[in-house]
Amino acid sequence: MINPQLENKVVLVTGANHGIGAAIAKAFAAQGAKVFVTYYREASRYSEAELQGAKAGGVGGDVLYRAMQQQSADPLLETIRAQGGAAMAHEVDLANPGNIPPLFNLCESQLGPVDILVNNHTLCVLETFDPARVTDEGGGVQLITAAGIDAHLAVNARAYALLMAEYLKRYLKRDVTSGRIINISTDAAHAHTANVSYAASKHAIESYSRSAAAELGKYNITVNIVAPGPIQTGYLPPKAVEEITSQTPLRRVGEPEDIADVAVFLASEQARWVTGQLIYVGGGWRMHQ
Repeated sequence: MINPQLENKVVLVTGANHGIGAAIAKAFAAQGAKVFVTYYREASRYSEAELQGAKAGGVGGDVLYRAMQQQSADPLLETIRAQGGAAMAHEVDLANPGNIPPLFNLCESQLGPVDILVNNHTLCVLETFDPARVTDEGGGVQLITAAGIDAHLAVNARAYALLMAEYLKRYLKRDVTSGRIINISTDAAHAHTANVSYAASKHAIESYSRSAAAELGKYNITVNIVAPGPIQTGYLPPKAVEEITSQTPLRRVGEPEDIADVAVFLASEQARWVTGQLIYVGGGWRMHQ
């Protein structure tokens, strides 16, 4: 039996009130780790009735995805605690750099110093260079703007970098000999039509991660990137699920647990010699060399 040696480790998972983040939190808790999760709920373009209706209906699409984003972390905490795990949560806007040191302080006071950092939070507002692609359908696609670029970079790139920097600062003050950082990107980071600022900010995550892996290796901290393929977190409508399934070698759409298992591996003792790597997890949806 493989022992990942994660019991009693403190794991900070950002963006974890639903979807991939929540699955990652549950997967670490199942290994005996103590989990601290963050989440942030933006104002929604949909009414409360529309959001609740989407959750009740359970049909994938933009409304259901936004409904999942709007929920608190309470159901996740209840699930983990009911299974004997330790979990805490904090709602925080990571686009504000001033919120990052207090976040670590809170985690330390409630669970202990962070051993494993999983950056998963994300902002995704569809933007395009092409006026012909602008639409109000679904979640809508808008022309790229300075404000949109800044918002994506603040949440998806700057916050990741500052969270890593804060993790290192505190790690160096502790009497520990190994650390783990796992950053969640996307397999569409290199180019994505009608989602250009999101893709660019995710590509920045990958660059920051490789730089961190190169610089933090001497402290025995590994830094790796997980790039999910299409994962059903509520946003994929039935037609998209059908199309993706037919084009994926493993013949299904990914589930959040598929990403969670890889994150746990990268944090495990078995991944001690893996750093600076980008791992595509998408059932073969895309294959890279």
